[in-house]
Amino acid sequence: MNMKKWILAATIMTMTAMLATGCGSDSAKSEQKLPDKVIIGLDDNFPPMGFRDESGNLVGSDIDLAKEAAKRLGIEVEFKPIDWDSKEAALKSKQVDMLWNGLSITEDRKKEIAFSDAYMKNGQIIVVRSDSPVTDRAGLAGKTLATQDGSSSIDCLNKAADFKASLGNVKLYGDNVAALMDLELGRVDAVLVDSSVGRYYMQKKQGVFKVIDKNMGEEEFGVGMRQEDTLLRDKLNSVLKQMSEDGTTAKISQKWFGEDISMKL
Repeated sequence: MNMKKWILAATIMTMTAMLATGCGSDSAKSEQKLPDKVIIGLDDNFPPMGFRDESGNLVGSDIDLAKEAAKRLGIEVEFKPIDWDSKEAALKSKQVDMLWNGLSITEDRKKEIAFSDAYMKNGQIIVVRSDSPVTDRAGLAGKTLATQDGSSSIDCLNKAADFKASLGNVKLYGDNVAALMDLELGRVDAVLVDSSVGRYYMQKKQGVFKVIDKNMGEEEFGVGMRQEDTLLRDKLNSVLKQMSEDGTTAKISQKWFGEDISMKL
């Protein structure tokens, strides 16, 4: 084979390989598609984000948001109560496809799972009984503070090292409702809780509780997903943006919180 023919053959082989690679890439992209159904893991005793009404139906702010998002994505949604303390494990083992239940975005969690864009503001507050003489966190020295195990409240408490060290005891609960019920009964002195949950519960129990510290930490809620589910994340972000822009998210927030605490996307 002379030099010209050799160069021509080599060029053709190179172009063929490039085309094959390109087709393979396009084929891989075309194979990516949204699932027909997603299973959302949640704590079903976390009002007003997700909880059961008197008839046993799952209701709440995040339930409404998830249903609307699934409708716009054209996929079916199933809600599955899980042990919230093991939520990341449930997601990674594919027991569920999303965590959508007042999930605070934290740096530690971002190492384990992917998050949607933040869709709602949140914070950590300290609640005591309305008849308590305690007026600030310093007044809780030597006393018992309750909070939900596996929640971002734990992270918040750990960051406030001096305050935590001043406490007599930290009592962990499976859910915030149980902690607030024990506070009402006088079994604990205070509860560190998500502001969204605490203020909702206070509306339902007028005159029973008061907030003594509303600046324990600011947070944002996001939807948790597996890190490899990039298409699902991107499509969900697009839908959340639509819902923010057309006022749907604000309307749902007003329904459950009496005000718009949603993030503008």
